[in-house]
Amino acid sequence: MFDTSEFCKNFAQNKLLFSEHMSKHTTFKIGGPAKLMLLPSSDDDIISALEIAALVGAPTLVIGGGSNLLVSDNGLDAVVIKLAKNFSNITLDGDTLTAQSGVSLASLAAFAYQHSLTGLEFAAGIPGTFGGAVYMNAGAYGEEISGCVHSAWVLVGDEIAELSNSQLGFAYRTSCIQGSSNIVLSARVSLWQGDQHEISAKMDNLAQQRREKQPLEYPSAGSTFKRPADNFAGKLIEEAGLKGFQIGGAQISLKHAGFIINTGNATAADVLNLMEYAQEQVYKRFGIELEPEVKLLG
Repeated sequence: MFDTSEFCKNFAQNKLLFSEHMSKHTTFKIGGPAKLMLLPSSDDDIISALEIAALVGAPTLVIGGGSNLLVSDNGLDAVVIKLAKNFSNITLDGDTLTAQSGVSLASLAAFAYQHSLTGLEFAAGIPGTFGGAVYMNAGAYGEEISGCVHSAWVLVGDEIAELSNSQLGFAYRTSCIQGSSNIVLSARVSLWQGDQHEISAKMDNLAQQRREKQPLEYPSAGSTFKRPADNFAGKLIEEAGLKGFQIGGAQISLKHAGFIINTGNATAADVLNLMEYAQEQVYKRFGIELEPEVKLLG
């Protein structure tokens, strides 16, 4: 049993949530309770949050907007540090934006647009945070966040290090941050002056493409599987005859087979079983192994 008064003393300026259901914090709207959730608003707060996690004696999990996560129905025996609206300051210096990792990509792209800066239009519709985008080198429509990130400030142990673009080790849907306990605190993006009308038109066009091709009307975690070499996961799943296939409340989207959606009452077990079935059927028919892009927790 842990002493909540000790936590409040060490983390008095921030919100602490006990047994908070992760379904409230993931775009899938799925997930049982986390042992403890902390909402820091500064770099120092994050360091304090890690100290609190050490006191609890539970693993630490850092999340953003929860857009790429499938959390167990049983929840997480973990301390969750959420970096979202509580950690989302943006500053401007010429053509360079510096933002905390919790800012949404939509907000970052909108900020760039407001200042007639081009280079982030592709990110406007990606349902995630800036830190998550750096963590996994998020991308869409042939562009990736690695194409405009100049550097990032990363918490390495109890020290803050600035890593350049090359030091971040970007590759398809990954960076050197993955597989480590390091935390992206903020990052600097180098953009270019552009025409505001052209920026707006490109963002509107990409948004229209998303509405037409993706099941935005349902909760999901975005693309369920990574793109196989020289192919597309959604195409393979559709050709395997699985479009619309459903287990419990989880369904392979009728609009885009690369998405598994929550039709309203899906459990994590439903989604996981459907993912495994899709992998089995695609491998059986095409000999291609689909690798999850969604991160499985718990």
